[in-house]
Amino acid sequence: MELKIVRIEKPEEVNIILGQSHFIKTVEDLHEALVTAVPGIKFGIAFCESSQKALVRWSGTDEEMIELAKKNAWALRAGHSFIITLAPGFYPINVLNWVKQVPEVVRIFAATANPLEVIIAETEQGRGILGVIDGVTTRGIEGDEDIAERKAFLRAIGYKL
Repeated sequence: MELKIVRIEKPEEVNIILGQSHFIKTVEDLHEALVTAVPGIKFGIAFCESSQKALVRWSGTDEEMIELAKKNAWALRAGHSFIITLAPGFYPINVLNWVKQVPEVVRIFAATANPLEVIIAETEQGRGILGVIDGVTTRGIEGDEDIAERKAFLRAIGYKL
């Protein structure tokens, strides 16, 4: 077995959802879930099929996001993994529960705009995702000023009253 690190390539303002599923139907079902959750959403999906033709299957509503998803899925090439790329202005918080409700979805590894590295194990049979490194190392523990700043931010962007 060999361990590899795959860095997800994306612009800073793009959010991604990285997960694992179990069936070729995933691409169409994820597409339907996303457009149902947020009408007008701009995204790309790519799914690494791990049986039959073993292709990167894809869909989406935005050419740039589709190409980004396909590029990252090809870099991963990990069986039954999928990556969703969300165009700027669209966020995992608005679609994540819809994604998790798709029957084929087994797990979510990350939903983030942070820099993301994926830890891959490769054997003679294939490749699989062991985990992710999402963002940077935590630098400290928040104090009273940090708490006030966090609460003000969440209210300013409308997530809290």
